[in-house]
Amino acid sequence: MRKLVYFIAVSIDGFIAGPDGADPTGPDGFWPIGQDYVEHLGTTYPETLPAPARAALGITAEGTHFDTILEGRKTYGVGLDAGIPNAYPHLRHLVFSRSRTELPAPEIELVATDPVERVRELKREEGKDIWLCGGGELAAVLRGEIDRLVVKLSPMVLGSGISLFGNSAFAPTRYERTDAKLLDSGTIFLTYDKVVGEVDGSAD
Repeated sequence: MRKLVYFIAVSIDGFIAGPDGADPTGPDGFWPIGQDYVEHLGTTYPETLPAPARAALGITAEGTHFDTILEGRKTYGVGLDAGIPNAYPHLRHLVFSRSRTELPAPEIELVATDPVERVRELKREEGKDIWLCGGGELAAVLRGEIDRLVVKLSPMVLGSGISLFGNSAFAPTRYERTDAKLLDSGTIFLTYDKVVGEVDGSAD
């Protein structure tokens, strides 16, 4: 069965964006991105780079881990605000929103039904793993379905902002670390797999 993987950059104190939810890696962003960070993504997770970055770097490789990306309305809106209606045309793209009725990129699937049920359907399909891109609110809803965390731990503290799992309820869930990659620029790629057999206490 395909895994749902929350692949996300996070600060030391657990935030994925500032309080306004704007793109922290954009032109006015504050997120540190070293050359080795970009190179590691390009060689190990090329499918997670948006189309403009792939084009600039000459990357044409298919996904090594994922063939599907999931985004919440606000996360999708970050790219849209930058004038990019589909930042990941090389992946099957789903956006979860109950407020939007259409998207400017017709190839993207707009999902207004229960995210948990849709993800369970996706998991039963053939293919590579499913990338949960964000944001925190969608991650909170799908927390019980997340099989793997790939945390790009950034060497910075924000103090406040959008947390890794939004306003998720208290529900301890055990993961075991299965990989770690320390970059010279300070970011650590940490991979955690959910402990098999553990009862997940998060609410559906």
